[in-house]
Amino acid sequence: MKVLVLNGPNLNMLGKRPKEHYGTKTLEEINDLMVKEEPFDYDFFQSNCEGRIVTKIQEAVLKDYDAIIINPGAYTHTSVAIHDALEMFSGIKIEVHLSAVDDREDFRKINFVRDVCDMTFSGKKEESYLEAVRYLKNK
Repeated sequence: MKVLVLNGPNLNMLGKRPKEHYGTKTLEEINDLMVKEEPFDYDFFQSNCEGRIVTKIQEAVLKDYDAIIINPGAYTHTSVAIHDALEMFSGIKIEVHLSAVDDREDFRKINFVRDVCDMTFSGKKEESYLEAVRYLKNK
């Protein structure tokens, strides 16, 4: 299975962010855990720039990826562009979040990506990513 793993803004700073929300693992450590859980053909990408994330999703449409696992970070709550790009992707789409975004500040309750994703895993720090991998493994 060919899987694009997308991470949005500030996720490159994991390990330095508030541990109560984001845990102690770095993004690289989370990527390694995913590979250990299931050795899919992964492409990992992180950007703080919305347009670069949109471009990667469009590339996934054109390059026949089977699935996208995406943690849009703060763009979850603001990006119609990421929503629209995900809508074009016909493979499996999984939204992940390290923190329990639905239980946090009111502005985080707005979610522009959930309705175009097949599944959401959140609130379990790195385990959210591993649940996404297990979901794909069972598909």
